[in-house]
Amino acid sequence: MKTLRILLADDHKVVRQGTRALLSTVPEWEIVGEADNGRDAVSLTSELKPDIVILDIGMPELNGLDATRQIKKKLPDTEVLIFTGQETEELVHDVFDSGARSYIMKTDAADHLIDALKALSEHKHFFTSRISEIVFARYIQGKKTVEGAPEKSRITDREREIVQLLAEGKSSKEIATILGISVRTVETHRAAIMKKLGLKSFSELIRYAVRNKIIEA
Repeated sequence: MKTLRILLADDHKVVRQGTRALLSTVPEWEIVGEADNGRDAVSLTSELKPDIVILDIGMPELNGLDATRQIKKKLPDTEVLIFTGQETEELVHDVFDSGARSYIMKTDAADHLIDALKALSEHKHFFTSRISEIVFARYIQGKKTVEGAPEKSRITDREREIVQLLAEGKSSKEIATILGISVRTVETHRAAIMKKLGLKSFSELIRYAVRNKIIEA
């Protein structure tokens, strides 16, 4: 079997341990690193250059979708498998739009995870039957055109990062440290975000983040 270097990213240690145990049944595969938040997942991927990254959706500091976008931008040959407990049609579409090639429910890991990784090792998509139905339905129907841009496309990638960190309760100083920018720049971004999205309060910002799957409810 082909040798694979894999990075695990999930904010739950027990999930990482269980995934590691499952993948250890394939001796040619190596777990080269683990991350418990999306920002570390991107950093470790850049440093270690694994063949495949297994990413949870709802991670702190940077969610799985935005982490996938950053990984694919920096390392287009690294494949991403989204490993999650959530399944909605919109989320499935968002996952594949972000650049990931596979979407596996955590409850399906024993049946499908190894096969999915084999497919990704050859740069092929892997869908379970349920996910295939959702993807095929969109292909048949075509993407619906709506008037105006979707909410989540109105802000930049950096603004999405700041929205997530704010919604997680981080202070401007903490955000500045995490992103390596000044507190004033954070405050400028925050004001621009609120104005751009027409938000009047912090609670509205949190609702926006949940509605657009930047954070989990």
